[in-house]
Amino acid sequence: MTHLSTSVSTEITAEQIAAGKVAHDLDREFVFHSWQAQGPFDPMTIIKAEGSYIWDGEGNKLLDLSSQLVNTNIGHQHPKVVAAIQAQAANICTIAPQYVNDARSEAARLIAELTPGNLNKIFFTNGGADANEHAIRMARVHTGKHKVLSAYRSYHGGTHLAVNVTGDPRRVASDNATDGVVHFFPAYPYRSYFNSTTEAEETQRALRHLEDTIVLEGPSNIAALILESIPGSCGIYVPPAGYLEGVRELTTKYGIVFIADEVMAGFGRAGKWFAINHWNVTPDLITFAKGVNSGYVPLGGVAISEEIFETFRERVYPGGLTYSGHPLASAAVVATINAMKDEGMVENAARLGTDIIGPALEELKAKHPSVGDVRGEGCFWAVELVTNRETREPMAPYGGSSPAMAAVTAALKSGGVLPFVNFNRIHVVPPLNITDEDLRAGLAILDEALTVADGFVEA
Repeated sequence: MTHLSTSVSTEITAEQIAAGKVAHDLDREFVFHSWQAQGPFDPMTIIKAEGSYIWDGEGNKLLDLSSQLVNTNIGHQHPKVVAAIQAQAANICTIAPQYVNDARSEAARLIAELTPGNLNKIFFTNGGADANEHAIRMARVHTGKHKVLSAYRSYHGGTHLAVNVTGDPRRVASDNATDGVVHFFPAYPYRSYFNSTTEAEETQRALRHLEDTIVLEGPSNIAALILESIPGSCGIYVPPAGYLEGVRELTTKYGIVFIADEVMAGFGRAGKWFAINHWNVTPDLITFAKGVNSGYVPLGGVAISEEIFETFRERVYPGGLTYSGHPLASAAVVATINAMKDEGMVENAARLGTDIIGPALEELKAKHPSVGDVRGEGCFWAVELVTNRETREPMAPYGGSSPAMAAVTAALKSGGVLPFVNFNRIHVVPPLNITDEDLRAGLAILDEALTVADGFVEA
């Protein structure tokens, strides 16, 4: 069994383990968890986090290749960000959003410097879901139209409208047609909905399908189209060449606001400040959260184009949040962006993807018959597992898990890796500042876990 590097060595005490057990007991008695049946759920306790590592309730050290929910882009407990939060707390812990505070002003300036085009006005929210809710609200008020187009195999958040806009099975229990959401098939080369055999065919056919959907739904009724620049938890399926450019052309042609959801893919995750920068595309609105401050204090937001901003220059925007631009969260944004710049994390993410993750995953694909596809950019990759490469039968059903995926997950954890697993995929999404040594060690453990997956391939 491959063992992880000891480049981070933190002794876990008996007192920490005992405190973790108390926390676990209290959790099971009082905490209601997200996306879980509450009874059989036995959550992992985390008693320590540092850099690219966490320690579980028994004191075991695990390499966090999940970056939690793909948000700890700078790793755990980055000292510059922790210090900035502490300093802000000593000055102003909180203030109502109608008042200016220096942390929020500087956070907005730094974000606006990074956005493409003229998306220079920043509205702050508490996270990604409400960022998407507010972006859609802005688009509806701006256009005077109601319908929203969104792709299947997408995720846009767990609040009411955001989960309806979502295109994966998490929306089904709360789906409500009156919310005005229309879903379309995305460009997904590995599992093409259009029987495409090349990326060029996939782009052409997916765009034709999208334009047909727009025409049939009525452009005069459609306020916005929301699309993850690179879809995250639903598969990290990178759009084929020309697709996003085509989406931008169609939304412009039909007077539809184009919202790029960068909640997971943004702030260096895909090897650029925003994933959409991989293409020559500027949307009308960008939503963000997660990596903007590595999730150290909850914060999200919407970057707004000049045209949409002008709608609200004299007209009241009908929305707001008590914690919009919260000082502690904003201070974390400032420190995170500056640390990412000073330490070259975005460039490092691109290098890790090109030099280490991409080549390693291609080798694993050639070696393991359970690997149907590998894809990604920067520190944002997916390994799609199948029981049959010819038929591409997934190792777990869409929307569910399987004994095979449970076995692979267990093998990763026993080897010392905390993975991100969804349906039939393992996502390789490490912190952007992970060391090469730790990353290679984690990929070696993935290699061993895929041997377990190979045992479930049809003979």
